[in-house]
Amino acid sequence: MTENNKLDKSFGPVGTFSGVILFVVGLILTFFYFSGLILVLIGAFVGFSSTSTEIDYDKKRVKFSNNLFGILKIGQWVNIESTMKIGIRESNLTWRAYSRGNRALDIVNKDYRIILFDSGNREIIPIKKTESKDSAIIEHKLIGKELGLSLI
Repeated sequence: MTENNKLDKSFGPVGTFSGVILFVVGLILTFFYFSGLILVLIGAFVGFSSTSTEIDYDKKRVKFSNNLFGILKIGQWVNIESTMKIGIRESNLTWRAYSRGNRALDIVNKDYRIILFDSGNREIIPIKKTESKDSAIIEHKLIGKELGLSLI
């Protein structure tokens, strides 16, 4: 059984919105000018690129991937070893953009991530993202049990 977990957008919320706008404008311009395809490619890359993690419970392996254009998954599989551990970490990501009036717009994303650690307690891969600590604890126990990992 394989589970796919979306983590983040590569360029943040502001970049994603801008990329989608470029994509739509490029689609419209393509009807009139062939050079509109450049905007379509740039907009698709910026607007739809993201990161995700794939967990293969049967083969006991995990893959962190960058999804270019939202379609092409680039990443390597990491085999789960018995010395690895799994833990929870709070994540506070702040995305900052500036308006034309030089005012800062801060967008804060606060969530909890389930992280795969090696035997030396160093982070390897974020496995899953949840919104609350309670759901993170439940998922932490379930994933640890399925993969046969000790919990931190």
